[in-house]
Amino acid sequence: MSERPDALQLPSMPLSGHLAELRNRLIWSILAIAVGGSVGFAFGEQLITLLRSPLPADVTLQQIEIGDGFSIRLQIAFVVGVILAMPVLLWHVWRFIAPGLTSSERGSVLPWIPAALAFFALGIGIAWVILPYAAAFLLSFVPPATVRSINIKSYFDFVTSLFLAFGILMEFPILLVGLSRVRIVTSDRLRRSRRMVILVIAIFSAIATPGGDLVSPFVLGATLYVLYEGTTIFIRRTGR
Repeated sequence: MSERPDALQLPSMPLSGHLAELRNRLIWSILAIAVGGSVGFAFGEQLITLLRSPLPADVTLQQIEIGDGFSIRLQIAFVVGVILAMPVLLWHVWRFIAPGLTSSERGSVLPWIPAALAFFALGIGIAWVILPYAAAFLLSFVPPATVRSINIKSYFDFVTSLFLAFGILMEFPILLVGLSRVRIVTSDRLRRSRRMVILVIAIFSAIATPGGDLVSPFVLGATLYVLYEGTTIFIRRTGR
């Protein structure tokens, strides 16, 4: 009780109030994604050309179902919407959790909100870098003398899932730092949990990365593990 004296001074809010606050934050977040998505939809053709460019020149994309072209535009619009709306999303997450923190905890966590945006951008960048290698790995198993033609919807399912997986999972170290700031985890606890964390990272990397290639989950898993170790060192040096 003594660790959170200023938190006790906050006016209590009933459950219905918390739910109403959550609803409002979700509505504003959805609107932000919709605005960003409209930009992605408007530039859909240019983005499709850009995202197709990592494929080898001899690989063709085929539309199978009549509605695939429209659904792909919507997929790309959604991913672009999430990317462009991420500053707004992080702000609303912060505004929702901040009232439950003490003033010292708020001061410790707030500077990491911009860092969360940077890590999200890092994840998107890594996904873009490994996309050609993941595609080349999967295409390397096509038998000789076979026309290399891909269902356009399956390809963009792969691409959009890859970008979202890398972007969102890169928030992993920010989550750990935030939990350390509110005294839920410590560097000693993270070190003791290393084996379990490695197993969880391996499972999550395999599940989160689409396509079945070995490149994507390996790069994602290795990146998450390096960030985990770096975050553990950082938390220890801050005295947690």
